[in-house]
Amino acid sequence: MRRFVLFLPVLLLCSLAALAHAYHTSLMDVRYNVPKQQLEIALKVFTDDFEKGLSAGQPRPVSLVEMPATQTTPLVAAYLKRTLHFGTKPGETLPLTYLGMQHEGDAHWVYATIKLPAQKLRSISLHHQLLLAEFTDQMNIVNLEAGGQKQSALFRGGEESKTLSW
Repeated sequence: MRRFVLFLPVLLLCSLAALAHAYHTSLMDVRYNVPKQQLEIALKVFTDDFEKGLSAGQPRPVSLVEMPATQTTPLVAAYLKRTLHFGTKPGETLPLTYLGMQHEGDAHWVYATIKLPAQKLRSISLHHQLLLAEFTDQMNIVNLEAGGQKQSALFRGGEESKTLSW
């Protein structure tokens, strides 16, 4: 009985750790700012998942909380440019400008903009691979506000590219 009493807290701790983060998802809000001719992006991603993606190919693990911004900024900017491709047509990649990020609880908000051509747009193409290489169950939800409309799209393995119209 004594062994069971000692083992019970360890079992509970392991169970709580597993429940704390049982799914892999990101949430991206995209707003089409017509006067500025740009897309304004706010991306919320779990910190531990994002650190795993940023750490791939690095000599040591990346810690967004412990490492200075001078080290993490180039890693985050490069990762976003590798995994997010916006265009006015499929296959096109418009330049992404990383603005910064902020820590919020167990997640980070990442901010970026995409300059658009000086033409009236009715759709954008998005190839969204954020964390798909790291997690087979990764789901990336995108909420788009454009042309007075709001819509959502889901990106996951096998469904990385979509055209969003308004």
